[in-house]
Amino acid sequence: MKRIAAALTLKPAFAFSEKLPVYVKRLILFTAIILLFSAEILRVYFLMPFPGSQVSNTVSYAYWIDHSIVWIRILALLLLCFALISVFRNGRTWKKILLSFILILYAIVFFSFNFRLQADKIFYQPVNKSFANATLGNIDKSKLIIGVVINGQAKAYPIQLIGYHHQVMDTIGKTPVMITYCTVCRTGRVYSPIVNGKQESFRLVGMDHFNAVFEDATTKSWWQQATGTAITGPLKGYVLTEFPSSQLTLTSWLRQYPNSLVMKPDTIFMDNYFRLEDYDKGTMQSSLVRRDTVSWQNNSWIVGVMNNFSTKAYDWNELLQKKIIQDSVDKLPILLAIENDTASFHVYDRRVDGSVLSFQIGGNNDLLVDESTHSSWNMDGICIAGSLKGKKLLPVQSYNEFWHSWRNFHKNSKIYVSNYTSMK
Repeated sequence: MKRIAAALTLKPAFAFSEKLPVYVKRLILFTAIILLFSAEILRVYFLMPFPGSQVSNTVSYAYWIDHSIVWIRILALLLLCFALISVFRNGRTWKKILLSFILILYAIVFFSFNFRLQADKIFYQPVNKSFANATLGNIDKSKLIIGVVINGQAKAYPIQLIGYHHQVMDTIGKTPVMITYCTVCRTGRVYSPIVNGKQESFRLVGMDHFNAVFEDATTKSWWQQATGTAITGPLKGYVLTEFPSSQLTLTSWLRQYPNSLVMKPDTIFMDNYFRLEDYDKGTMQSSLVRRDTVSWQNNSWIVGVMNNFSTKAYDWNELLQKKIIQDSVDKLPILLAIENDTASFHVYDRRVDGSVLSFQIGGNNDLLVDESTHSSWNMDGICIAGSLKGKKLLPVQSYNEFWHSWRNFHKNSKIYVSNYTSMK
């Protein structure tokens, strides 16, 4: 009975297929094949760092394909089955073999692009998340970390770890946080995962203009890591609240917060962490994450500073040479300083008690001396000697990232210009 029912069901399709001209059958067949393959491939191509994939504004196309993929598959497979009826009924043997090969190839493409090449199938969240007091654990204190303090609790997240995971959900001072990092942009950001009054969860879907893109579980909107902005989907335009954070070596962080907890490696992902061992210094082999040592190239390091709606970029090489840079961003007088480790940097508000201070390097390049009172300040922004002893410079949110990233996500950013000439 089942065979009879199937025959009755397929008979109209057979009959209609036989009546169609050959060129129409071929058109339907080619359309179905192109639709199937292009949907699977473009869905991943637009969101991963393939040649040419990250230079255009394609995120809206990627979003549409990703959220329409089921219907695209159904439509394409229906068209394909309709066209195959004629081929497998009356076609030559070589055509049947060729189409069988195409179907097998599609199965391989489907598996690869859905279970191997998608971002959340390459980068996983930590399974065993744990923290240790740095004074008790065997932790390399020269590693770069993203440090956060909320409600008196300090935590440090080694970039080598969060660079692989891309985002880690945690709680600091009883406050939920989302620690994020994009290695291809060198952008570390800490956000509140509270969206519309609800704690949201996110998954990594890929990247746009080389920056990580996350999808929230509730609305399926896509969020840009560097700005915390929903760039497509129902919540487009919504911006996550950002928490202040610092990027510096663990040694420098512990100098300020000796009781800070430090994220420990998840032993499941040790091989993945090992691949990022040289990331801190920008010496990895991959051109996506390797530092350009010449200034103002795509992968040159910069320090980006934001104040209100103004942004400014400062050359890392110049900061290394001068040790300090004094400037202003939207009328905010700032001081940029880098420590002797050539990795820990600070940006401070130069105003103290209503006066704008100017500084010089003192001691062994690890002290600052203000020119007005000749008081001495350490790299933590605290005055340790002189008439201003006990005063503290307020930190200004700043970031160390690749120039291509800052330039792309801060279109109107100014560039600090001096008489400095960059050298290789």
